[in-house]
Parts: sequence; structure tokens; C-alpha cells
Amino acid sequence: MKHPGPLFTLLAGVVLAGGIGIADVASGTGAPVAGNASAVGAASTSAPAPPVTTTAAEPPKPAVPARADYAGRVTGGGASIAVSARDGHAIAYVCDGKKVEAWLQGVTTGGKLDLRGAPNASLTGSFDAASATGTVTAAGKTYQFTVPVAKKPAGLYRATPKVKGKAGKVGWIVQSDGSQVGLLTTEDGSVAAPALDPAGGTATVDGVPVTAEPISGVAGTGEF
Repeated sequence: MKHPGPLFTLLAGVVLAGGIGIADVASGTGAPVAGNASAVGAASTSAPAPPVTTTAAEPPKPAVPARADYAGRVTGGGASIAVSARDGHAIAYVCDGKKVEAWLQGVTTGGKLDLRGAPNASLTGSFDAASATGTVTAAGKTYQFTVPVAKKPAGLYRATPKVKGKAGKVGWIVQSDGSQVGLLTTEDGSVAAPALDPAGGTATVDGVPVTAEPISGVAGTGEF
């Protein structure tokens, strides 16, 4: 028997290779032509980007002043309150002009108020560049308040006069509209405070002129 010649073997190989190439193209496994490669790349890069979520910026918090005075009426108008903050300390006075009053004091941090006074008086709240707000308890009564900044002569004052030879004490709250409320207290009890002249810082107690002291957050005591 004769073996196939070299030429026949070569032709058979060419035919076989051509058949494999046709089969690959038909089955989709063949390599894409150059023109299709760029189209595939463009399709892969044109997919929409995922949505970007943004967080709304918080509004800036009001600045906390190192020194500020506040005065006004409690919610409902049953009493008045004044608060004076100075460099990390604060003093407050609440008064209804009849029989309820309390002096309070304490340390402030970050605009927070946590003040104490006698007997059993307390105040919690906060202050910023515009107002002081919180809750105050005095003489068994609790009040809510939000009071604005007080510009002199509005604010808090006190005096320690003699009344019929006995030690007395007076507290005044002067409002921004010029109105004022206060109590004169002695061992005999409390009465409405005499009128204060804020411009001169004077009042007449038991017929004697007395000088009133403007109160700041570092003057006075919570037991006054």
C-alpha cells in the first residue's frame, strides 16, 4: 500500500485548520475583529455612574460669648429673671416683686447653665449671643424662660442697706424697656424694692440714699 504523499498531507492540514476557524466564528468563540473591540470598550464605559448622596450641612451654632447679660420675664409673666455670665461663671436672680426671689450662681461650660442657690433654688439652661433660656425653680415654684441680651442700664443690681438699724438686702432686675422689679428683704420679711435710678445707680431706702451695685457673673453669691 502506498502512503499519502507530502502534498496530500499539507492540503489536509490546511482544510482542517480552515474548518476549525469556521466553527469558532459560527459558535461565537472566535476573537472579535478590531472594529468590534472598540465598540465593546465604549459600551463598558458608558454605564451610568451610581448616584452621589450628599449630607446637608448643619447650620452653624450661635456663638457663646465670654461675657453677657440677659434680662426679661419668665414664660407667662409671673416673675422676672436676670442672668449675668462672666468668663466661665454666672449669677442669676429671679423675683416676682412680691415674695418670691432667689439668687443663684455656678460655673458655665460651653454656654450651659447649671446654677444653685438657697433655699433649694436651681436653674438649668443655656445661653448664646442672643438669649438665655432654661428652667428655674425658686420658693417651690418652677418657671420656664427665654430672655434676650440686656444692654446697660438694663440688668441686675443689688444693695445691702440698713433698715431701722438692721441689715437688709435689695435685688433689682431692670428690663430693657425701663421697667423694674425687686424685693427689699430684712429679718422682718420682704416688701417691694424702692425705685432704682439705673443711670445713677442709687435708691432711697428707709429715707437714706444707697448705692446699688451692678452684678456681673463673678460678683455676688448664690446665697445672697
